[in-house]
Amino acid sequence: MPHIPVLQKEVIKYLDPKENENFIDCTIGGGGHTLAILERNGPKGKVLGIDRDPEVIGNWKLKIKNWEKRIILACDNYTNLKEIVQKNKFGSVDGILFDLGMSSWHLEESGRGFSFQKREPLDMRYDVQTNNLTAEKIVNYWSKFELERILQEYGEERKARRIAEKIIEVRKLKPIKSTWQLREIINRAGTHPRQTFQALRIAVNDELNNLKEALPQAVEILEKGGRLAVISFHSLEDRIAKFFFKNQSFSLLTKKPVRPSLEELRVNPRSRSAKLRAIKKL
Repeated sequence: MPHIPVLQKEVIKYLDPKENENFIDCTIGGGGHTLAILERNGPKGKVLGIDRDPEVIGNWKLKIKNWEKRIILACDNYTNLKEIVQKNKFGSVDGILFDLGMSSWHLEESGRGFSFQKREPLDMRYDVQTNNLTAEKIVNYWSKFELERILQEYGEERKARRIAEKIIEVRKLKPIKSTWQLREIINRAGTHPRQTFQALRIAVNDELNNLKEALPQAVEILEKGGRLAVISFHSLEDRIAKFFFKNQSFSLLTKKPVRPSLEELRVNPRSRSAKLRAIKKL
């Protein structure tokens, strides 16, 4: 499935890019949001596109010929947002976007085990160059207590204990190395693999802590009147954004999270769990 940017119309509505304004896409991924911004913030407006994955950045370098004077790419973790902005001398930021979903490329082409529907190694890292923790290491070496904790906390999985017990049983006999092995174990525990795969991905990439670290930096970087938008895909991320926005001196642009329209859901079923929250810096 080709990458379809989630809530693109809504992102443009709330970020409201104008001529010569500068934006940061903290999770550039497939780049649909970035391209939509670039179409509106010319002739001199720029976008700083960040991604942890060197392959994603490499893919982008092949397709920015029409935009190379107005797009800056940074292969880095957005927890280093202030440092990235300083390093690239990217000043006067008018809008920042966090799209916290996986790109279709990661699911369909990366070969890193993000999808339980494909037979792949249990990797789940966005950054394979500096992150040494894989999903395979977690399921084969973490204790039953640690497994149960992350499945409950990050996956909100009701059968966390049962799944953890099954994982321990199987790994005593042979290592768990593939997505299909893990999927079979979860099936035997009597539940769907989606939440376990989510929990492992969050743990491998430390996603929730990263978001908590990055949001205060984003607000500090924004110009007065600048806009910040966060697209989340599960309640844990949404809760972090909601709590942060409530406890800051912002103008809330979205009093409730914005959800995909029925039209978008028909075109892109993967958008079903997306929620957009946006603020304006006072």
